[in-house]
Amino acid sequence: MREFGKQFNSILAGIQPHFAGMKPAVFLDRDGTLIAEKNYLSRPEDVVIFPGAGAALKRLSDAGLLLFIVSNQSGVGRGYFTLAEVERVNEHLAHELAREGVCFEKIYVAPEAPDEPSRGRKPSPQFLFDARDEFGLDLAESYMIGDKLIDLECGWNAGVKKSILVRTGYGAKAEAEAAGQLQRAVIVDGLSAAAEWILKHEFKSHNSKVTN
Repeated sequence: MREFGKQFNSILAGIQPHFAGMKPAVFLDRDGTLIAEKNYLSRPEDVVIFPGAGAALKRLSDAGLLLFIVSNQSGVGRGYFTLAEVERVNEHLAHELAREGVCFEKIYVAPEAPDEPSRGRKPSPQFLFDARDEFGLDLAESYMIGDKLIDLECGWNAGVKKSILVRTGYGAKAEAEAAGQLQRAVIVDGLSAAAEWILKHEFKSHNSKVTN
């Protein structure tokens, strides 16, 4: 039995570094969460970043959380604008937030219309799984922030630690209309409050697990 115990501990020693290397992340919806909802935004000059968004994201990043954007852009599938225009908007957003020290690991875009087959369109969790595999993420210690029920469902479907609804964008409407489906969600006023909640209520416990 003692020899078996030694063998078991040896196996654990080989497994632990893998889990220790897994990283927590925050997945963010774009329109209505990071920037003002403009109804099929297609021009960089129309981007309005919510006040305090950069500082909130920097705090999350400084705490060790990797940042990702996961965005449905059905305007492409509907023929309103092109994927290249979406990419220009995303590049502008990333550039502006980089001025405040914010870096996104990757921006995922689902360009399909709602009635078209789509691999990653929220509430599909596929992009979160892709990020997990590419960046070595621990989804069980990660978060999803958005202003729609489909954002929260995307997080739940991926098994994140918590999905957070912000009242910006369509968030207040979602809170009123889908109250019965939000029991598992955290609901806050905006991105700054979401970051504060993560750092104060949840991510602190993750750090204590790592250091203990």
